[in-house]
Amino acid sequence: MKLRFYILVLTGSLLTACNMSQQKQMENNSDSTGASNRYYSRSDTGKITVSNQEWDKILSKEVYNIARGKGTEMAFSGKFNDHKEVGTYYCAVCGNPLFNSNGKFESNCGWPSFFEPINKGSIIYAPDNSHGMQRTEVMCGRCNSHLGHVFEDGPPPTGLRYCINSVVLDFAKASKAAKSYADSVGKK
Repeated sequence: MKLRFYILVLTGSLLTACNMSQQKQMENNSDSTGASNRYYSRSDTGKITVSNQEWDKILSKEVYNIARGKGTEMAFSGKFNDHKEVGTYYCAVCGNPLFNSNGKFESNCGWPSFFEPINKGSIIYAPDNSHGMQRTEVMCGRCNSHLGHVFEDGPPPTGLRYCINSVVLDFAKASKAAKSYADSVGKK
């Protein structure tokens, strides 16, 4: 009887371990850092045009829903909402640099907020009159993925508040970003 119990426990443990290993492998394959995304690059800022069908094959369901389906994550749920590290925020879909941490501020709106993009070309804008509101949608300047919205109630010097979904952001600490940049310059 005890032997059967131990066999059941061991089998359950092995199945759990295999399931966790499979789940981890699936997460790695759909990782927004570009592990399986041939379009992801933190150094190439050239525009790319990729069909939603292709993005659907590459991106995780969560990233696809927001980036290509223009969804929104729940307020106060995003990993970068209270994030305070120094570095650079990138588009999780294509790797385009979007914001520096020195442009991030506490808006208490429930999403990471920035008062300016890293450069003019990193973000593109479009009118958004959905849900009975008049807003300005912000999208990645490289891959046209939906990031969030911009509002005119931010702090100086711009007076803008870029309200961005964490799901569509990647982050690199300043030291890692500097090394990556130095490495990419050294290769050229």
